[in-house]
Amino acid sequence: MLDSGNPRCVRVLGVDPAAAGPTGYGIVEAKGRNCRTIHYGALRVAEKRKESAGAALEAVHGLICDLIREYSPHVLAVESVFTALNMKTALRLAEVRGVVLLAAAQFQLEVFSYAPREIKASVAGYGHADKRQMQLMVRALLKMEETPEPSDAADALAVALCHIQGEQFARRFGLSANPSAAPAKSVVPPSAPRRQPAARISGLQPTR
Repeated sequence: MLDSGNPRCVRVLGVDPAAAGPTGYGIVEAKGRNCRTIHYGALRVAEKRKESAGAALEAVHGLICDLIREYSPHVLAVESVFTALNMKTALRLAEVRGVVLLAAAQFQLEVFSYAPREIKASVAGYGHADKRQMQLMVRALLKMEETPEPSDAADALAVALCHIQGEQFARRFGLSANPSAAPAKSVVPPSAPRRQPAARISGLQPTR
């Protein structure tokens, strides 16, 4: 998607689904090596709706649909389920991801999925970076005037940045990045050195 020879504007909707807390979302627009933040935030489901699992999932689905309608992203990038979670939390997180994927499918939007450590390594250069470190790195990379809050929103912006970096890497080295083979996949080679993504990201020069 990102071609350094003839770059075009690409808008990515990043989503950080949550099993219990807010679901973060962030939209980043990229043209070549230039990136800027379009919109970000986190959905806090009302306590009354939390009482019903279906109602809470409906709220997340409605949010993603509204974001797609309003901002017309080209692709959606979402964090995958962390395998170390306990079964109950993993199932709940899978449900939230399910409605995110459903919303994307309804709008025929391509979806890419990234593991938590992959996102952290790409943005912070360290697969075990904490939330504060991620917030500061996202702020620096996108040249934001304020640190993105809450941390769920910063995580969603990081997911979008991870996708952009993966696309740039694939283009630079002539790798195939065809998402049609699976409903959700990653384009960042798993064998890539952990600190290499950070070096690539440092070259981004966001525009206001």
